[in-house]
Amino acid sequence: MAGFLADWYFWTKALHIISVIAWMAGLFYLPRLYVYHVESVKTGTETDSLFQTMERRLLRAIMNPAMIATWIFGLVLVMTPGVVDWSMVWPWVKAASVLAMTWFHMWLAGRRKDFVGGTNTLTGRRYRMMNEVPTVLLVLIVFSVVVKF
Repeated sequence: MAGFLADWYFWTKALHIISVIAWMAGLFYLPRLYVYHVESVKTGTETDSLFQTMERRLLRAIMNPAMIATWIFGLVLVMTPGVVDWSMVWPWVKAASVLAMTWFHMWLAGRRKDFVGGTNTLTGRRYRMMNEVPTVLLVLIVFSVVVKF
């Protein structure tokens, strides 16, 4: 198995990077949609329905599959011999950041349910602030993997 993982390392790494980019695009865009939704749209209107459709499709068709692929390819990379040295700090920082990113994804999914139920209580300002979360996590992940501190 170790030989197979090593032989496919570059393909796995490329697929991991592609899935991370797709996931990050959604994590950046969905909170921005929420900002526009809460600031510009009245509940129960045709525009409200349009925003809910866009949010649902972004989450289900792009973000969920991209997150799952990111996790699968990331775990395959972790299992590949010689890729991760768990005695260093960087894999722990990355792991914690990926868990936080997954929590944020789930938080966004919960907020979508609030819009569907007409129970959203968060402001555009709050969604703008939360929109910075994936950026901070992205910086932590990239520096931990590239610099390997």
